[in-house]
Amino acid sequence: MYRIGIITMSDKGSQGQREDISGATIKEMVANLGQVEQYRVIPDDLEVIKATLVELSDLHNLDLILTTGGTGLSPRDNTPEATLAVIDRNVPGLAEAIRLKVLRRLPRQCCPEPLVEPEVRP
Repeated sequence: MYRIGIITMSDKGSQGQREDISGATIKEMVANLGQVEQYRVIPDDLEVIKATLVELSDLHNLDLILTTGGTGLSPRDNTPEATLAVIDRNVPGLAEAIRLKVLRRLPRQCCPEPLVEPEVRP
């Protein structure tokens, strides 16, 4: 079983102005994979996202960290840049597989920015 973290990037959600539906949905979806040990709703801020990703990976030693939310393709969306800043390696083929699966199930939705990094721990 995996140790899982979920991070929702939402300015309004982090201020209690909006309910986090996507994070809660992801939590239900991954319940059979393991235990969600960390669940955060944070602002869509570059430094906050980077720090939270590093904390969940390095301090909490999670096996899987899923991110959701953000402001879409806009200047305020910092998720891709924050993720790229803290990962050692991006695996584009896995991101494409995620997009394809989402588009088959939800043809009107698109997840334009998935980034995947495998982590091998000694």
